[in-house]
Amino acid sequence: MDDGYRNTNLYQGGREANQVSDDYRYQDGNYEGYAPNDGYYRGGDEPAHEEDAQSDVTEGHDEDDEVYEGEYQGIPHPDDIKEKQKKRAPAVADEYRDRAELMAERMEDEEQLAHQYENIIEECGHGRFQWTLFFVLGLALMADGVEVFVVGFVLPSAEKDMCLSSSNKGMLGLIVYLGMMVGAVMLGGLADKLGRKQCLIISLAINAAFAFLSSFVQGYGFFLFCRLISGLGIGGSLPIVFAYFSEFLSREKRGEHLSWLCMFWMIGGIFASAMAWSIIPHYGWGFSMGTKYHFHSWRVFVLVCSLPCIASLVALKFMPESPRFLLEIGKHDEAWMILKQVHDTNMRAKGEPERVFTVSYIKTPKQVDEFIEIQSSTGTWYQRWLVRITTTLKQVWDNVLYCLTAQYKMNTLMLAVVWFTMALSYYGLIVWFPDMIRYLQDEAYESRVKIFDDEEVSHFTFNFTLENQIHRNGEYRNDKFIGMKFKEVKFEDSLFEDCRFEDVTSSETFFENCTIISTVFINTDLYKHKFIDCRIINSTFSMEKEGCHLDFEEDNDFLIYLVSFLGSLSVLPGNIISALLMDKIGRIKMIGGSMLISAVCCFFLFFGNSESAMIGWQCLFCGASIAAWNALDVITVELYPTDKRATAFGILYGLCKIGAILGNSIFSSFVGITKVVPILLASSALVGGGLLALRLPETREQVLM
Repeated sequence: MDDGYRNTNLYQGGREANQVSDDYRYQDGNYEGYAPNDGYYRGGDEPAHEEDAQSDVTEGHDEDDEVYEGEYQGIPHPDDIKEKQKKRAPAVADEYRDRAELMAERMEDEEQLAHQYENIIEECGHGRFQWTLFFVLGLALMADGVEVFVVGFVLPSAEKDMCLSSSNKGMLGLIVYLGMMVGAVMLGGLADKLGRKQCLIISLAINAAFAFLSSFVQGYGFFLFCRLISGLGIGGSLPIVFAYFSEFLSREKRGEHLSWLCMFWMIGGIFASAMAWSIIPHYGWGFSMGTKYHFHSWRVFVLVCSLPCIASLVALKFMPESPRFLLEIGKHDEAWMILKQVHDTNMRAKGEPERVFTVSYIKTPKQVDEFIEIQSSTGTWYQRWLVRITTTLKQVWDNVLYCLTAQYKMNTLMLAVVWFTMALSYYGLIVWFPDMIRYLQDEAYESRVKIFDDEEVSHFTFNFTLENQIHRNGEYRNDKFIGMKFKEVKFEDSLFEDCRFEDVTSSETFFENCTIISTVFINTDLYKHKFIDCRIINSTFSMEKEGCHLDFEEDNDFLIYLVSFLGSLSVLPGNIISALLMDKIGRIKMIGGSMLISAVCCFFLFFGNSESAMIGWQCLFCGASIAAWNALDVITVELYPTDKRATAFGILYGLCKIGAILGNSIFSSFVGITKVVPILLASSALVGGGLLALRLPETREQVLM
């Protein structure tokens, strides 16, 4: 009894003094004793729990050591502590509280969660799980890199296969960027409401389905539509990929490993270039069904380019949702299970399977979003879906507006300018480089033209290819042109009498001011528009070829593929340097330095008067600018909170595609006219964007909010 009396006195004497301190202790980042008043518990110190149990809760034992009412029987759940606090000071129900007050409470919860989540990710470690996710998401990023190059590679072949005019070719080149712009904003916003994994699966599924379909469609309009929707899908994937992966990385690893992830964009460009080089020139790699349906080699190339997207889509089914997102929407148990999976996977890979995941409870922010739902008993299925869709879209729009509120307005505007200037110069120049090389090749080709004057040919059979020739004032009588091809051939002021053209295919071939008498055209593509100011007397055209035909293998195609391959490969040193230095010198210096160095590289383009020189300067420019792209991806992820991260990234990436569209249009219009405007425009944009980037806040030491 004496011991019991002394214990009771100790309890009564220390209870009031220890009550607050025992409820919540924080030392060196570890939460001890009872779960904190804010609703989460960080486990790991069992002796402290036992001590608290003896000093704070236990009422005592009787002489027979029997349990009686009030004795401590385990660590109280945080919800029990919250309930006790509510009894001391009854709280007002959430529906009667001011929204500003609820938002303030949520922001406080989010700040506490951010620091706790950082500690949890550090405890989980960086290992097999992150590397597996790295390769899965890398395939999705690779698909984005492939998509940028696909249309450029197939355009020379597609324009012949589908009889594309210059305006149609330009629209086909820009439609993918338009789809990417819409997809980035729309699907990026949905990822903050529906989840990273779910929206990424939707994005990749859209891209894979319509990219696959586009390889089979024959008409230009349907092909254009498929590439638009395909671009919408792949555009939505990039903001989600970076938001998704960053939420599994600790602060010390984030900059480096997000930069390593960017290498897959380079791999996508290399993959597309290699496949184009090895597939498109083989025109026999296809099949035909009658005279209407043709599946040429460039369609095989489009089909192969959908493989990275399909592979990522399949692998993603085995990956979990982001636990950071789940905590943001109040799904504590699911998030805890995923974090435990990450921890256990990494510990087993390190040979430490006995390591226990010590976290028992994680802070979840207060839920204040209003989601209206119609119950099944009071509405039809389409009414319920309509309400869900409109509510979700309203929440996405609110997120977009939130990025322009006072707290984030300045950062968003500065980032928008940097993204736009970078895209304008980069995408403008990577289109301008191949166009300039083609222009130089065309000049060289035209310089080798053969001119034939006043030739007279009669009773001769032409059954071979005529290429890069001009025939003036010639006379052709009783000649046969059978099973032959014309490429870049022009007949001027010539006479054709009693001739026969049969099974003839032509490319850039015209008859100007010619006289054609009693001549027969059978199964040719020499249509009426190819006869300019000609007199056609007693001549017949029958069984004209329908559609366009792949009849010539372009010699310069190989060089264009090589240029793209080398341009993609040249970013490898920049990727490695940016990954190794991202966390050492910071994001801001990386962006500013890379953009300013790229601007200097632009001035060397004045000395690019040959194909080899243009290829060299392109490689130098791409290698210098890639570090800025990587740092932009990292800082965009880190500047915004979890529930706005993918939305903000989507907005900025969509703006980037507007810059790409303008860059393509402006720079290509000056090919063959002047180099001064593209070079000055690109360098000025890079200098302005680089200097502005130096005013952005550094996020190297910042936890993900």
